[in-house]
Amino acid sequence: MQENTTEIARLPQKRYYRQRAHSNPHSDHTFDYPYHPDDMVWKDLYPNIGAQQVEFLDIGCGYGGFLIELGKTYPNKYALGMEIRVKVSDYVMDKIKALRVNEPGSYQNIACIRTNAMKYLPNYFHKGQLTKMFFLYPDPHFKKAKHKWRIINSSLLTEYSYFLRSGGMIYTITDVEDLHEWMVKYIMEHPNFQRIPLDQLTDDPLVEKLYESSEEGIKVSRNKGSKYVAIFRRL
Repeated sequence: MQENTTEIARLPQKRYYRQRAHSNPHSDHTFDYPYHPDDMVWKDLYPNIGAQQVEFLDIGCGYGGFLIELGKTYPNKYALGMEIRVKVSDYVMDKIKALRVNEPGSYQNIACIRTNAMKYLPNYFHKGQLTKMFFLYPDPHFKKAKHKWRIINSSLLTEYSYFLRSGGMIYTITDVEDLHEWMVKYIMEHPNFQRIPLDQLTDDPLVEKLYESSEEGIKVSRNKGSKYVAIFRRL
């Protein structure tokens, strides 16, 4: 009788990767990052990427639920998750590695790196490279003195517009109404972005996935919280 030698990798368990919910983006963290986007060896993250480029960016990807859904929805596009917290990013990397082992040929188009997106996007991406950026349940930084830490602000939006090609999209969702209003205000005030009414996006498969695909979204639903969505197009 032939022995079944199919390798099965055990998926990581979150209880071994717990970490504080928030991280100060202005702290002096230690990161490895390329000096220039041309120095980034993408095949180390995506073995089959060839001449293609990463087009989707999930900033603050958390435990990677939406990133994984994104990879399944668009199997021919490459998506990157960025996460600043060490253990959380380790979890996502380990989960993707296990999924690739368990389903050979799948999940080759998603990856996660630990970095600070507020500082190092220019080290990874060229002008107009991205087509979609996602900000799902970003840290609200409730105190007024910490609002400068929010991932959406005027100067960062100018940077995001540089990396997004014309027609590219920004997707936002939060359970904090004040933060939702903040993000809408700053993005609407920026000359390079236009808000898109949700009823004009009925053919976009990602709109529905914003609500329930991420671990944070599932948690908000479990606690019967509200969810506020706003989507914008790069002009």
